[in-house]
Amino acid sequence: MLMPRRLRMPAMVVLACIVGGTASLSAEGPYRNRDNKTPSDLGEGTYPIPYQRPTVAEIASLLERVRTYLEDAQPHRVVDDRTAIEITDFSVPNVNARIQGGDGAFYPLDYTMGVVHSGMLLAHQVTGDESFAAYTRRQLQLIADRLPFFRQAVANGAPASRETFGAIIATRSLDDSGSMCAALIKARREGIGPDLHSVIDHWSHYIAREQFRLADGTLARQRPQPESVWADDLYMSVPALAQMGALTGDRAWFDDAVQQALQYHRYLWDPRVRLYAHGKHMNQPLSLDLYWARANGWAMLASVELLDVLPEDYPGRDEVLANLREHIQSVAQLQSGSGLWHQMLDKTDSYLETSASAMFVYAMARAINAGWIAPVSYGSVAQAGWMGLTTRVNQRGQVEGTCVGTTLASDNVYYYNRPQSVHATHGYGPVLLAGAEMIRLMRNPSVDIQYGVRTYHYVPRRP
Repeated sequence: MLMPRRLRMPAMVVLACIVGGTASLSAEGPYRNRDNKTPSDLGEGTYPIPYQRPTVAEIASLLERVRTYLEDAQPHRVVDDRTAIEITDFSVPNVNARIQGGDGAFYPLDYTMGVVHSGMLLAHQVTGDESFAAYTRRQLQLIADRLPFFRQAVANGAPASRETFGAIIATRSLDDSGSMCAALIKARREGIGPDLHSVIDHWSHYIAREQFRLADGTLARQRPQPESVWADDLYMSVPALAQMGALTGDRAWFDDAVQQALQYHRYLWDPRVRLYAHGKHMNQPLSLDLYWARANGWAMLASVELLDVLPEDYPGRDEVLANLREHIQSVAQLQSGSGLWHQMLDKTDSYLETSASAMFVYAMARAINAGWIAPVSYGSVAQAGWMGLTTRVNQRGQVEGTCVGTTLASDNVYYYNRPQSVHATHGYGPVLLAGAEMIRLMRNPSVDIQYGVRTYHYVPRRP
């Protein structure tokens, strides 16, 4: 009978045991901690998960693998949906034109691609590898080149869908606008890619002036109830608002970003379990609070991105930071023995989910590097989380174990049974962000990473 894949020992490990005369020993798993100073110590045993300090080279190699896969998977061809023939003449409108091709559904304007671009830009900053910036540059150039063509196609009767750049041409939601808007602003501030200021202006205007809000100004949705607040929308709004503040210097953008972060906290934070509910229906005050991991990941990412650009003395900043610290502390306590986190954070019988785990790793590593939280408390948590993530990226560069797109539901059964797919684009950007920030942590000159008594201690480095 075959053993489950994650428990199989590599052939070389088995051979080493036999050759060394220790075949009778029961191994706990295929991994041995290379940081153990006495590798011949049989009392150390082996691990079912990779428990060790990663090297910068290893992290960079994994990020390159993910980038290479995305380069191959990204749709770039425009085809006639009726004939499946590639369109090369973009001077003539075609109502059957659709962007298509590649492996999966990595559409250029999907909100998940905003996170991918943020990850690519950060990986470029950290590693200096121009290939990461080149990925974003090519994708933004694709948008600039094809947007006029699709505008004409839609004007002539083509549906405004994700295959026809409908997120720009007929923006209908924060999903259509916020995440990609933030990524475009970051790229513009770094001078990467074409100047898409008209798209930035359009999307930021939509968020500020057109998206539905509650009476108190909180951004909300009119589904699945007339007034529903989703934790997802913290990321679909706050980073774009914050980046607009940084880009323009207009404090009104920062005011709105801080307002959203604090009011969402008041609506969705559950002080009993110290987690964010996925959402709340304002017409159903007794609706269930369900603690979906990725919803908490979106909330944590949004807080980090706001703090990254918000001036140190800005009103409300201290409260945003205090909320982030409490959220990180609570989530860290729920980390599983694999280093990953469960799909439902408070339900240990729900599956381990990749995208949220990567969001948590990134946020913790970023908070350490920024000096917002102590490396003593959270450095080893981030490290163990990263090592768990390395088991979810296959040799092709696909990110495994990611929950597919998920609506705001009212029962645990839905969340427990959401499928996982390598084509769920939600996992790729967070893994890029987590890896890049972990490289920063490995290089952080103010943090000394010590190994002793078979574990890791992240301590402030002495001057």
